[in-house]
Amino acid sequence: MSKLFRLCLALAVLASAGLAQAQTEAQQQQQRRLDQPGNNAPVWRDVRKEGSQENYTSVKGREANVLVQSAGNTWRQIRNGPVTFYGGWLIVVVCLIIAAIYFAMGPVKLHDRPSGRMIERFTLAERWAHWVMGISFVVLGITGLIILFGKFVLLPVIGYTLFAWLTALAKNLHNFVAPLFIVSLLVFIVIYARDNLPEKGDGNWLANGWKMFGGAHLPAGRFNAGEKVWFWVGVVVLCLILAVTGLILLFPNFDQVRSTMQQASIIHAIASIFVIALGAGHIYMGTIGVEGAYRNMADGVTDETWAKEHHELWYNELKRGAKPAPGGAVPAGAPHMKERR
Repeated sequence: MSKLFRLCLALAVLASAGLAQAQTEAQQQQQRRLDQPGNNAPVWRDVRKEGSQENYTSVKGREANVLVQSAGNTWRQIRNGPVTFYGGWLIVVVCLIIAAIYFAMGPVKLHDRPSGRMIERFTLAERWAHWVMGISFVVLGITGLIILFGKFVLLPVIGYTLFAWLTALAKNLHNFVAPLFIVSLLVFIVIYARDNLPEKGDGNWLANGWKMFGGAHLPAGRFNAGEKVWFWVGVVVLCLILAVTGLILLFPNFDQVRSTMQQASIIHAIASIFVIALGAGHIYMGTIGVEGAYRNMADGVTDETWAKEHHELWYNELKRGAKPAPGGAVPAGAPHMKERR
């Protein structure tokens, strides 16, 4: 009997202690409702302790019963921390380098005067593929920069109202232009892959490519090694990564879980920063960085002198008739060559 009595007494003590603690917590909760209305921190703290375990919710669906996902805070810290900080500085440094090259050395100019004989460099299909992908790339790049860096750079300058309108516009443009970019990207890769395969002399061009800013002549095929690096690293690898992760983010109804969305968001942001940095260099070289380069893609033709100085190997192949290219063979004074006086 004594053992039974002691057991009952111990249970009674534990029960009274538990009851006292429950009453204390209830009193604290009641007092909190008076001091801090709407503060349910203890409740959500208990939910958070459950980790990824399911709780009750009337909404049905995948992960619907996970009320608090702690990994979301980790995603936010990574995105707004190292990705934004280091990514932002990378883009700033690249822009400063491009500006320094332009103002210190100016554009890469031709050594000889234009001949007036024009060679077709890009077909209409090649130019359409380039411009559709290029314009959509620029739109996505600008809107992506606003989404990623806007609250740090633009918000303090333009204020909340204008920034809200601008980010809403950027988000919708980003979402609706993305499918066009993905389709044009695949077409672009198919059209340009053949001429961007490695060739003899590419290694020498990469090792000495920087010398072209000082006026050095570097023989190259239809595309030089720098353009090939941009094609395979920037267009094929990074842009395809952007396309896949972008689809994951754009269509959550694929039934992916939140952790997949968060990982895709971080990968998407990192890949976009690198491809924007590389793309800035490509855009600079194709517009104001190299004299006469923009006309190649705008009109589809280039002067014979430009072809010899920047893509001599390609020019020589055309002259020998060794390669069927848009402009065909181009022996000096050939009757089929367009001349501009």
